[in-house]
Amino acid sequence: MTLKQRLQNHLQEIARERDPYMASAGHFFVQEYIRQQLGQWGSVEIHTFKVGGKSCKNLILNLPTQSTRQKANLAPILIGAHYDGVPGTVAADDNATGVAVLLEFARNFAQVPARYPLRLVAFDMEEYGLLGSAEYAALLRQQGQRLRLMISLEMLGYRDFTPGSQRYPSPLDRFYPNRGDFIGLIGNLRTLGDLISLSRSITKVGVSSQWLPVPNRGLLVSQTRLSDHAPFWDQGYPAMMVTDTAFMRNPNYHKPSDTIASLDLDFLTGICEGLELGIRRL
Repeated sequence: MTLKQRLQNHLQEIARERDPYMASAGHFFVQEYIRQQLGQWGSVEIHTFKVGGKSCKNLILNLPTQSTRQKANLAPILIGAHYDGVPGTVAADDNATGVAVLLEFARNFAQVPARYPLRLVAFDMEEYGLLGSAEYAALLRQQGQRLRLMISLEMLGYRDFTPGSQRYPSPLDRFYPNRGDFIGLIGNLRTLGDLISLSRSITKVGVSSQWLPVPNRGLLVSQTRLSDHAPFWDQGYPAMMVTDTAFMRNPNYHKPSDTIASLDLDFLTGICEGLELGIRRL
């Protein structure tokens, strides 16, 4: 089976109504699907946190490095994607695409490890204010854990070659292309070298890529904070978001029309390949 077919299979399982409150059965189904998929490659840790009286779960898989000798001193690369969706949509781009890539990373990096240990995290409750990632980032900081890098996979499947299809918060429109045919990498200043390196790897597999370093935890441009990397910025970690830019490009954002049919699976496959290549080069 090709990578594109495997990604499509994941999307067919995940793209369903899965708001934790309004579609709790779908939410539980997807949670179990992720647990089962990650569980093929190692022991899945559950990080449970409470929202009101509700018990919520981040699912975590740790993958070792190539060399056990290096294991002790290398900080891990954390790669995360949120699996909850907003009510009234199957949320294919937001964020079944990110979870599908996360699950393929589990397969690929378990079989051929990277130079750094990897921690793959499926975050819950992102749509309710980045709650799962905020809880987890605070826990890591409290425990004094280091990270080499945090990467948030946030909407990876929508591409539009039409001129004028890409919008930006001012003044970024002066510096970036007006066609929504690229994948964006947005990181804090500490990730500048990694932004450039990962962007090059994505371009190498034939997908157009743009990168943006942001100062001051992204507070000047609030749109740069709309995913699970932001709590890691707030806790002082090097973190970035990989994104098709959501509502600045995708007209289906948070709507019933955010379906698998609206996605460009070649684009998604290229991003998965390019990111994997880039992570192996870090």
